Amino acid sequence: MKKPDRITELLTRGVAEVIVKDDLEEKLRSGKKLRVKFGIDPTWNLLHLGHSVALLKLKEFQNLGHTVIFLIGDHTAEIGDPSGRSKERTPLSQDQIKENMASYREQAGHVIDFKKVEVRYNSEWYDRLGIREFADLTSKITIPQILQRADFKKRLKEGGDVSAREAFYPLLQGYDSVMLKADVELGGTDQKFNLLMGRQIQKRYGQKEQDIITVELLEGTDGSAKMSKTADNFIAITESAEIMYGKVMSIPDSLIGKYFVLTTRVPMNEVGEIEEQMKKNTLNPRDAKMHLAREIVTLYHGAKKAGQAEENFIALFQKKELPDDMPTIKLKKKEWPIVDLMVETNLASSKSEARRLIAQKGVVMRRPGAQSDTAMNDPALVILPEDIAKGFVIKRGKRHFVAITS
Repeated sequence: MKKPDRITELLTRGVAEVIVKDDLEEKLRSGKKLRVKFGIDPTWNLLHLGHSVALLKLKEFQNLGHTVIFLIGDHTAEIGDPSGRSKERTPLSQDQIKENMASYREQAGHVIDFKKVEVRYNSEWYDRLGIREFADLTSKITIPQILQRADFKKRLKEGGDVSAREAFYPLLQGYDSVMLKADVELGGTDQKFNLLMGRQIQKRYGQKEQDIITVELLEGTDGSAKMSKTADNFIAITESAEIMYGKVMSIPDSLIGKYFVLTTRVPMNEVGEIEEQMKKNTLNPRDAKMHLAREIVTLYHGAKKAGQAEENFIALFQKKELPDDMPTIKLKKKEWPIVDLMVETNLASSKSEARRLIAQKGVVMRRPGAQSDTAMNDPALVILPEDIAKGFVIKRGKRHFVAITS
């Protein structure tokens, strides 16, 4: 299979849509150096693999010599992006925003080279935007245009409200592109309305309209919802190597190919071969997923720690005669009294039965990397959130096993 050139891969790998593709490709092949904008509002203090999809695309632009603009929306975070929301976001304070964005640069630096990044904050221009300038900006669009966005239409149809503050959000994101003189803007498919607004606002200010690349959205570890803090299905790029490896191993088999495409840079022809082998049942999905986990952990922690994380995972889940059909239960990362945990995982029918089994020394825990099992002899024992995050196996008697993940 012929390997695609770097520009073709940039415009296709994990890409949902390019607007305008012919125009952008012509610019890329001409050798013109472009200003590529990626904006992120610090509404949370962690970046996850869902964010890495765009970050990896930015790295491709960097590798081709273009200028990457990492825009931190410290002003727009006070409003909150309404994209995909069924109701208005709760406003954040300036202190919350500062706390959230404190480590964004360090986290994103795992993927892109910040020595070659133009870091900007949109408070640079919004803090000095006067009422006359703001009135002029708001004249560039109409209310019917704003209300055409699908999430607003859905909310209004269901009897909800759309505040004027929310309505201004895409306008402000578009104005960011004017101030940055962006040639290209990246975002998820849920950002399309906002990205198109950038083109319109640039045109109204007499600038050349930016091209747009929308990247595919990444489902989280639950296999259905978009990866997010709200759905609690995320893999943070700052997770420890062991936790990251274990979480990747918990994704549904159906997402293995998509994760390879979006969160790694394994060559696409190799990804195609992996998918084909799984389809023909010549490759066990577990082995493909282990390959995927190694690639992802290596990206953020290096090959050595990825190897150690894999060894720990194998020691926990694949050695010591653990059954292949062992059920896996995902739990919230909180404190779990052992008796409650046994009932929750169906290892006991009641708390009293759980206490009896524990008293009979019939319950053990197997932790990642541990040389031996840990006897669970205290019915008052509480399993901590960090244990849930790392994953472990509970064994009741000789035949009953349950794998615990978060």
